[in-house]
Amino acid sequence: MNKDIIAGNWKQLKGKIQAEWGELTDDDFTVAEGNAEYLTGRLQERYGWELDRAEKAVREFERQLKSEHFGE
Repeated sequence: MNKDIIAGNWKQLKGKIQAEWGELTDDDFTVAEGNAEYLTGRLQERYGWELDRAEKAVREFERQLKSEHFGE
C-alpha cells in the first residue's frame, strides 16, 4: 500500500474519503491523520467488513487517487 498518497495529502483527501465512506466521523479523521492502517480498521468497525474487504477498499481508493493525481 502506498501510504504516502494518503498521508501526504490528508487534508485535501479528507473530503473525498468522507464522500466515499460517509459512516466515518470527524473524530475518525482526526485520529487517522493519513494512516491507511487506521482507516482500514475504522472501515471494518463502521461497516462490519472483514479485514480483506477493508484493505481492498483502501487499496482501490488509493489506486483511484494515484490515477487522478499522477495519470497512472
